[in-house]
Amino acid sequence: MSKKSTKWRRGPTLGPVAGLLILVVFFLLSSRFNLTGDAPEGVQSIPLPDEEGSAALQVYYLDVGQGDSQLIRIPWENGYYNMLIDTGEYQYADGLTQYLRDLGVEKIDALVCSHPHTDHMGCMARMVQRFEIGGLYMPILPEEETPTTTAYEKLLEAAEEKNLTINQLHEDSAIESPPGSQFQVMSPRVDADWEGANNYSAVMRLVYGQTSFLFTGDAEEESEEIILEDGYLLASDVLKCGHHGSSTSTSNPFLQAVDPLYAVISCGADNRYGHPHRETIKKLEDREILTYRTDEDGTILAESNGSTIQFTKGLASVEG
Repeated sequence: MSKKSTKWRRGPTLGPVAGLLILVVFFLLSSRFNLTGDAPEGVQSIPLPDEEGSAALQVYYLDVGQGDSQLIRIPWENGYYNMLIDTGEYQYADGLTQYLRDLGVEKIDALVCSHPHTDHMGCMARMVQRFEIGGLYMPILPEEETPTTTAYEKLLEAAEEKNLTINQLHEDSAIESPPGSQFQVMSPRVDADWEGANNYSAVMRLVYGQTSFLFTGDAEEESEEIILEDGYLLASDVLKCGHHGSSTSTSNPFLQAVDPLYAVISCGADNRYGHPHRETIKKLEDREILTYRTDEDGTILAESNGSTIQFTKGLASVEG
């Protein structure tokens, strides 16, 4: 399949009438969803719906070996809004499918590919085939950086077979979320020009009530510098460290701006890259940031009631 046949959603040029109609639709949708952040600053907190006994936000940092995958479950309409960020390698396709089904996930409202490396999206095509997908989101890379891996080609094919439009992720992209929550996409820039795919990773901040979570894919120091330069509000309670805890990510200025209480590192036991690197661990220890690691703690669950966050570690790993 030619990549050119795949549908991508970008920001079109609109006439005044069309623009007015879209503003009306946006206003109507915003009563049901939060569609975008207050770019570029972001928000500190969002009032939760006044519903007694409502469920907690759940963020699963899934143990998929030397890979990355997070499942975000936001309470919504007597159930959950489910966002899956990344999936790990292809070998986890059946295990991840079963894990999600065991949690009661029938629909993935937002499927996010942080960037097209196989340790992040190796079995994403299978998720598209096996679940109802509300929206598929992925950064666009320059042609010379676009991968030719089987996993990437299969994802494009699966999206086309289901008639899914791939929504381009870049700074200030809109991702819908239920009341009481908000996603803000901070990176990559539309005009980004990096060597390699890591710095094209989507970097997103989730605010739920008074709590916040930052997801970074494999973004490295160069990307972090641009995000800081653009003036985004980064302060977050939980930081998913970039690039599996590599020393090329989680720079001191970036860590200072995020100022997390907790950090999570997704990596495989005894991996050949030496992740997480000792430089990153020392930075976290020097700031007394409580750190969880999937190679040591298995799958990690963070639950927020909108004001406090509780962690559970040692949950079952995704079978590979």
